[in-house]
Parts: sequence; structure tokens; C-alpha cells
Amino acid sequence: MLAPMGLIDDTTDFGARVAAHLRDDVVVWLTTVTPSGAPLPSPVWFVWDGAEEVTMHSRPSARVRNVEANPNVTLNFAGDGRGGDIVVLSGHATPDTTLPAADASPAYLAKYDEHIARIGHTPETFAQAYSVPVRIRLTRLRGH
Repeated sequence: MLAPMGLIDDTTDFGARVAAHLRDDVVVWLTTVTPSGAPLPSPVWFVWDGAEEVTMHSRPSARVRNVEANPNVTLNFAGDGRGGDIVVLSGHATPDTTLPAADASPAYLAKYDEHIARIGHTPETFAQAYSVPVRIRLTRLRGH
């Protein structure tokens, strides 16, 4: 199934599953493109705005450099392990320092506070390490 650009219709079964993944999943696979053109998937934590944007926080790394060079990305959820519940979102990513740091984002902290502690960080040390907020504007949805 291919949804129109930027549309997540949670009144359909597929759209409701997509919205549930975006709201509830802890990790999504973000794929960026390296300067040589190779895809580079990375598991990331993220927060969905309920509409057409996702925010994640990254270490200053190849992932951020890739996004700066080529903003085209995909977000892929794990599926059900049997070829079902496939959700792939395409989008345009931009490092965006106007977004709040991870420790200043109530939505991010509500979703990841216990996970931040589990990996040995406080919200403040996490925000220092993952200091680059990235805005992803969702442009396409496909899956089944």
C-alpha cells in the first residue's frame, strides 16, 4: 500500500498501525546515504509530532554529515519477523538547532527517560552526547 505524500490516515487499519508504530515503538531504523551513495541504516530513538514530522537526536557523527550532504532518508520499522506489518516512511532530514535539546523536550523525556537511565546517562549527559537535533519531514509512506 502506498499512501499519498505525508498522509497517515489512522482511520484505516494500515494507518492505525503506522500511527501506533510512530507513537509507541522505541527504535526505528533510520537510513541515510553516504557520500559514496551507500545506504547507512542506524537504529535511532525518535518522537513523532502526530502529523508529518519526526525528531531524533544524534551524536555529531557520520549520520549527521550524511544528512547534511543528502537529506533524503527512510525510517523503517522492524515488522513482524514473518514479512508482515511492513512500514517504510521516506522523508527529508535536517539538523535543526531551533529544536529543543533532548533534555528540554518533554515528549522526548516522557518516551525515553527510563531508556536514558538504562544506558547509564542522565537526561543532561544524554543531551550533551546526542547534541544534534534532527527534524525529519515525512513525505511518503508505504508498506502493508
